[in-house]
Amino acid sequence: MEYLKDLETICKINSFTQNKEGVDAVGKQMREWLETIGFETIVHERGAIGDHLHFVSPKTKGAKILLLGHNDTVFPEGKFETFSSDNEWIYGPGVCDMKGGNIVALEALKNIYEQNGKIENIDFLLVSDEETGSDDSKFLTLKLANDYDYCFVFEAAGESLEVVTGRKGVGTYTITIEGKAAHAGTSYTKGVNANLEASYKLQELTKLTNLEIGTTVNVGKITGGIGANTISPNCELLLEIRYKTNDERDRLLKALDEITNTSYVEGTTSTLDGLIQRDVMEPMEAQATLLRKLENITEQNIPTEQRGGVSDANHVASCGVVTLDGWGPFGDGDHTVNERALKSSFEQRIAMMSDMLTYHQEHKKF
Repeated sequence: MEYLKDLETICKINSFTQNKEGVDAVGKQMREWLETIGFETIVHERGAIGDHLHFVSPKTKGAKILLLGHNDTVFPEGKFETFSSDNEWIYGPGVCDMKGGNIVALEALKNIYEQNGKIENIDFLLVSDEETGSDDSKFLTLKLANDYDYCFVFEAAGESLEVVTGRKGVGTYTITIEGKAAHAGTSYTKGVNANLEASYKLQELTKLTNLEIGTTVNVGKITGGIGANTISPNCELLLEIRYKTNDERDRLLKALDEITNTSYVEGTTSTLDGLIQRDVMEPMEAQATLLRKLENITEQNIPTEQRGGVSDANHVASCGVVTLDGWGPFGDGDHTVNERALKSSFEQRIAMMSDMLTYHQEHKKF
């Protein structure tokens, strides 16, 4: 289990997204390991965040595979930098999210290199800002995605070692409301209350939630007004939408426009700003076909699940690439100081991915 020492090496390097030096140090170590087994590194340099690294192999005819991960983690320096283990679990920052997943990918690649002496048609993209929404790297990921037939993403596996076939889309929006200030005691009727308008919009936005189909609309923050003695001249609603299908995305975006442009309080005006950060990853038949083939190759049942959380799998899937997520180890407590990963799940994931990639190297297809 030499790979656990490799995991310890990178987990002990703080790679908080805003810690460019640390993220780049993790990237440098991954680069050293991957170049040893024949990969060429394309560095996408960044000034304020870590560089994105695209490890590429020689190309021949046949299906092209993208392995996808991220080097950044969530805790600033000094907050959570310990690494330990017991008989069952490994504890530390990134052991499941997702330095552990990167090590699974690395170990599988080492295995097929040792068997074949070369690797072809498999590339590995490691981005540096996934934990803050991939605001920079998503454009690179979307650009590269179209070069591949399949994508395997190494976020953590499910509790029963499920892989992920679907993830919700997510968007964050701000509705800014303008009213008119007035003295609440002497000129009450001369004011136009932006806070009151916000209260109506809040109720309409909440009605868009449909838990039966997995749609949620959450107004998470409201700011507005000047003081108790002043009719509020402005208010702002910060909200998030999550959805499971493209049809729901379209419904929500249309409704956001309608609610924004409706003045429930006469005299108010409103504007909408925001974007879809990660579009939906919808399950598709091509995934099911691939999974059946992978089960035959690995001689294992591969359980699946859909998740409400998002990952960079959303970006690749939105380009029509057959994408499966959750190929990392099983773990929990991610984004907390209790993060851990199950030792036995590393063995399962490395063996499964090694079998899959070995088959691909022999046949250049699934």
